[in-house]
This record gives sequence, structure tokens and C-alpha cells, in this order.
Amino acid sequence: MALRFRRSIKLAPGIRMNLSKSGMSWTLGPRGASVGIGKRGARLNTSFIGFSSSQNLHKPPPKQRQSLTRPSTSPTRHVSLICGVADDGLLTFHDQDGTELSESMVELAKKQNREAILGLIQRKCDEINGELDALANIHLDTPPPYSRPRFIPAPYASPAPLPPTPSPPRWWEKLLPKRLAKLEAAHQQAIAHHQRQLEAWEQDKARYEKEQEQRQHFIEHEIYHDISAMERWLEENLQDIAWPRETLISLEIAEQGQHVRLDVDLPELEDMPSKIAAVPARGLKLSVKDLPAAQIRKRYMAHVHGIGFRIVGETFAALPSAHRVTLSGFSQRNDPATGQVRDDYLYSVSVERRDWERIDFAVLEMIDVVESLAQFELRRQMTKTGIFKPIQPI
Repeated sequence: MALRFRRSIKLAPGIRMNLSKSGMSWTLGPRGASVGIGKRGARLNTSFIGFSSSQNLHKPPPKQRQSLTRPSTSPTRHVSLICGVADDGLLTFHDQDGTELSESMVELAKKQNREAILGLIQRKCDEINGELDALANIHLDTPPPYSRPRFIPAPYASPAPLPPTPSPPRWWEKLLPKRLAKLEAAHQQAIAHHQRQLEAWEQDKARYEKEQEQRQHFIEHEIYHDISAMERWLEENLQDIAWPRETLISLEIAEQGQHVRLDVDLPELEDMPSKIAAVPARGLKLSVKDLPAAQIRKRYMAHVHGIGFRIVGETFAALPSAHRVTLSGFSQRNDPATGQVRDDYLYSVSVERRDWERIDFAVLEMIDVVESLAQFELRRQMTKTGIFKPIQPI
């Protein structure tokens, strides 16, 4: 992958990689969603009848204990089992050793733990659909371009060390001069130790306050005039966003800070979620269906434009001196002539600040990002169904 611009950054603060014997998986943390993806998909688990409850996406809920009572003719038996919901909606019931339960035991567990199982199914449904929503709504947190960056001072968190308090001598110690002298010597040692602690604390506090002054000068002055400061500040702001996947951005700031050019590595169509889930009104099951190919392409179209919309907005908000932002999005594809992977630019948009400010950021949920980017200088060859042809970037 060739980069057009010298400075590159990776955006991946919302992703944690998990390694296990069954393969590699990702726990994604975009704003408003937490999604697990693995080579076999994510699985939610819960347990009943004196079991612990756990799932691999969130902290385990507190243990719930319920007893399963057989007819009075048989002794009461407590059984630990784990109920799981896979990505395909399949419900599974196993004991703690991983052995599948008999149909009669499964039916009994369903009867006695219907609400808990239904809650598990609903969480799995929300997880599958939440991934779709997170990708579709990536533009909703785009900041408006009106406010200038502000330095918010933070007080030094560490409190000053407290001076030692001498312990009053007991009555009998007052009768022993050597004992009193020993107590006084110990107190003087404590005072000296406190003085050293206080001096170290004052040095750390002075160093912190100096860093705060430098930070204030950086935000209130340097990012308006210094190109390297502008690059660093933009990188900080972009890396503060929890993206749904690792995203590579290269950038260049030109024209004395007035023009910001960015190249963004877009996800591939194959990376898009392809399932949608629903909980039927009757029965304990999860209905998981494949999305039609046309709908996946449309969601992909909206997502890649949402990425561009968000990054343009973050750039204008972070850099008040920027008058124009030019963003080009590319994707890796196989060259049909050689089979080699190449970078194909899917769209390229150049936006003036005064035009960007016409957007009403109070109603971003009403904005179609595909249409919104089209109002600016845009290069794009795309069908209505979301099929892209390569273009030359601006």
C-alpha cells in the first residue's frame, strides 16, 4: 500500500485483540456498541440452576442461584448447565464438562429459566444488529466547526504530604529523659523525611504546571501557526475516536496550514456485517437471516461515506486555521490483469470551510452522508446500488 503523504497514523482505540486456541477474535468498541467478531462469530453464554452467568462481550452478571425440583418421588438434584447463543441463532445447552444435555433436561431448563434465556437471546440479537447500527451511525458524533479548541486546565491530582504529628509522651516516659530524647529524635527524623517528600512533591507539581502551561500554549497558539503542531493536534483528535476497525490515515497540511489533505484506508465490502437478527414473538429462539447482497452494498456505501464525513468534520473542528479539507478514500482490490493487490480510490471530496458550516449539526440523524458529500467538489463513479469504479483522487 503506497502512501501519498509522509505522515501516517493508525486509528484503533476501540479495538482489543483476543487470542485463543480457537483463533483470533476482535472486541470492537465504537461509541454506543460493543461487538465481538471471530472466525466462527461471537457467542453469548449464560448458566442456570445454580450456575454462574457469563458472556464474552461484557463483565459477567452476578451469580444467580435457582433450584430445580424434581417430583417428590425422586430426590432433588441440582444440575449446572450453560446455555449459549451462537451467531447463527442456535441455542445450545451443555453441562460444565461440555456434554450436551438431553432433550428432557433442556425442556425443563427452558421452563424454569424462560426469562433468563429470553434475555440472553435479546442480548445476542442486540449485538448482531448493534454492529450494523454502529457502522451506519459513525457520522452522528461529528463535531460542528464553529467552536475553537479550548484548553481545560486540570489541577495537580496528588495531594501534598501531611506533616508528621508528634505523639504525646505517656506519663511514665516523662520521667525518663533518655526516653524523651529518643522520642524527640524520632520526631525530628519524621520531620526531615516529610521535608524531603514535600520538596519532591513541589518539584513534581512545578513540572506538571509547566507541562500544563506548555499544553495551553500548544492548544491556544501553536496549532494556529505551526504545521507540525497542527499535524500532532489533528492526530490526537482523530485517535480519540473509537473506530469500528483499524483505520490508516495519511495526511499533509499545505498552504501554510490552510489546506489539509487526507487519504483514508476504507474497509472492504467483504468486511461488512452480513446478518440481521430478530426475536420472534413466540418461542425461545433467535432468527438470524442473511442480508441481501444489494442491501450490504448500500450499507457499505453509507458507511464509507460516513467515514469521510466524520473525518472532514473532525479536521475542521480541530484546526480552525484550515480553510479547505480534501479527503480521498481508497480500498484494496485485486487487479484482474495481474492478480496483485492495488489501491483503488473510491471517492475524493474537497470541502471549503464556509460550505461545511452550512450543515446543521443539530440534526445529523436527518442527513444522508452519501448525498451530503455530493454537494461539495466530488469525484466518484458509483451506481445507485453502491458499486464503485476507481477514480483519480483530487
